[in-house]
Parts: sequence; C-alpha cells; structure tokens
Amino acid sequence: MADNAKAGEDRPVSAAPSLRGSNQSGLRAHNQRLVLSLVYSHGNLAKTDIARLTGLSAQTGSVIMRELEAEELIVKGEPIRGKVGQPSVPLSINPDGAFFIGLKVGRRSAELILINFLGEPRATLRKSYPWPTPPLIIEFVRTGLAEMLSELPPGLRDRVAGLGIATPFELWNWTEQAGAPRAEMDLWRGCDLRAELARISNMPVYLQNDATAACAAELVFGKHPGLSDFLYLYIGTFVGGGVVLNGSVYSGRTGNAGALGPLPVTGPEGKPVQLLDRASIMLLERMLKQAGLDPSPLWNSPDHWEGFEALADEWIGIVARGLAQAIVSAASIIDFEHVIIDGGLPAEVREKIVAATRAEVGHYDLRGLGVPTILPGTVGHLARALGAASLPLFDKYLIDRNARLGGA
Repeated sequence: MADNAKAGEDRPVSAAPSLRGSNQSGLRAHNQRLVLSLVYSHGNLAKTDIARLTGLSAQTGSVIMRELEAEELIVKGEPIRGKVGQPSVPLSINPDGAFFIGLKVGRRSAELILINFLGEPRATLRKSYPWPTPPLIIEFVRTGLAEMLSELPPGLRDRVAGLGIATPFELWNWTEQAGAPRAEMDLWRGCDLRAELARISNMPVYLQNDATAACAAELVFGKHPGLSDFLYLYIGTFVGGGVVLNGSVYSGRTGNAGALGPLPVTGPEGKPVQLLDRASIMLLERMLKQAGLDPSPLWNSPDHWEGFEALADEWIGIVARGLAQAIVSAASIIDFEHVIIDGGLPAEVREKIVAATRAEVGHYDLRGLGVPTILPGTVGHLARALGAASLPLFDKYLIDRNARLGGA
C-alpha cells in the first residue's frame, strides 16, 4: 500500500466519519487510508456505506476496495440478504493483514508486544530491572524481536510494518527519583534509541512519550467507545497523562501535553510537591521498603499484588487526594467531559483508586465547574506498549488528522 505520511513525533488516533475522500487519482493513497480507517472504526461496512461516508464515486470506491482486498488488508463477509436489491456484503479488517510491534521503556521494566491489525496481542515479553540503560534495552529488543518473529508463520513475517517506542522523555532527569547511578542514566543523553533500534530491526521505528502513547491506546483500543473529550491519567513508576479533544489526542508543542507529573499539589504538612510524589508506584515502593517489605511484586506482577494490602490502601488514599486536586485544576482550564484513570497495577487496585478519587473530588468547592465523570481505564499495564504499537499502525495504514509521526 502506498505510504505518504508526514514526518515528526506524534501519536495517531482513529479516523472520523466526517473525513471525506477525493475522486482525483493522485490522492489514491489518501483514499485507501480513509476507507481502511472507516472500516477499522466501524468494525465492518458495506460498499454503499463507504460511498456515503466518503463521498467517493462508485467506480473510485470499487477500485480502492479491490486493491485493499488484493493486498489482503480487508476481507469480505457473508452477504446480508432480506432487503430490496442486491445483498449487502460487509467488509472488515483482515486481522492478519499487518502486524506491529510496540516497546515500552519504563523506569523499572520494559515490555515488548506484537499485535495484529486489530490491535490484538499475539506475543508479549517483559523484563524488570532496577533502572534502564541503553545497552540493556537494545539487547532486550534484539532478542525479543527474534523470538516474536519466529512465532509468526513464515508467510506473515513480512507483514510486520514497524516498531513503535513509548518512553519517558529525558530519562536522565529522573536519576534521583529512580534511585539510579548518575553515570548510567547519563548514557541516555547521547543515545538515539530510535536510530539504534532501526539499525538492529531493519524496520521503520517511531517514538512517542510513554504517557501520551498510553492515552492513545485507551482511545484506540479501549472499551469506552464514543468518548471524544477526556483527560487521561496513567499511574506507573511515576504518573503521567494525556489529553483527548474532539476525538484526537492533543500532544502539544513538545509532545508533553497532559504530562501531569510535575503539577503542584498539596503534600505532607501542607507544603506543595509535584503530583508524581503523591500519585505514583514509586511512592508505594518507598513505603514498602520503609516497612521492610519486598517491593519487587510491584514490577514483576503488575496484575497481582498481595502481602501488603494495608500499605496499599494507605497509598490509594494518598494517590486519590493528589489525583483529585489535579482533576479539579485541569477541569478549571478545559471543560473535560470525562477523566480516565489507568495504570500498571491490578484491576481491583485501579477500581479502588477511581472510587476514592471520586470521593475526594466531592470534597472540593466545585461551584462554576462542570465536574467530569471519572472512569477506570480499560487497557491496563499494556497501555504504553499498545500505544507504541499503534504508531506504525496509523502511520502506515490509517488516517489521523493530527498525526505527525516519526519513522526512521
């Protein structure tokens, strides 16, 4: 399929039905992307629906759909009979039409994921560490790619379209918080991770801030359909977030829009601290260490914590107070309809945080504010890796009105 994406570093989102096609032959690639985007977002569409939504002529639409079928990107379903005229034949995305790899680089762990065209995981790998270094991450990807690709049937391996990276920007600035040696974290200053991984993978590589990527995963793959405006909060080693406006992720001038970690909130003894000091798994790690407990389950078992329930409940209260203050502050600037809270933590812990945050927001004087609905995220600890994998998905095949993706 022809590719004419613009370069840059941003995050993709799903196409909207208001986008229109063109019957000019020079825009065939755009029209292919548009048709794929509409089928992708609707699940399946008949040719008549595609023509109505795009404004393409019947002839142009038929040519494009035949091309996409020939490339095995879309497949025909069973004809739907019972109406006047010819039976309607729904078109849907071929799950094996393309594959994408996502890498999450975290401060305590890395994840590598292989997804199919529908965003369904085909393989995942995880590595924990006390802190990340460039050689460690590069070797993890080198061995992980070989393992993942070997699990695909030989006829599908050439359908892997690219590798996306979700990572905190300027990792070297978090040396003290991560408890890492300065010399090792400073290795990130001179490391072009995207170029290094492009060299060893021999495929296009894309880069995005990790919290923005997680926000993208919730928008594209999450189970809250139809949300067009929301603030997204992701609780990981630190806390970050993203902003969705009019159905698209807004990443801002530098790609850090919604990165709420540095937001000032009230800390111990009423003194201001950053939100990352009150709403992050790093805080719980410190609490466990002070209590003489092993914090490794936080990173090794993100779906299952046990043995420190009392401390976890205390931590949830601290997190909820910090998030509530951040949510009220954000709602006073942008009239968000929803807030979504997710993280690299067990689902039951996430539910408790959501409930406690709702209660804390209710303690504020909210006169003059439209209080957003606070919802639990639906993607979980894989959100950042899935968001990374969505970068080549949208750059290669789908339309994003705001995309400025960087491929190496």
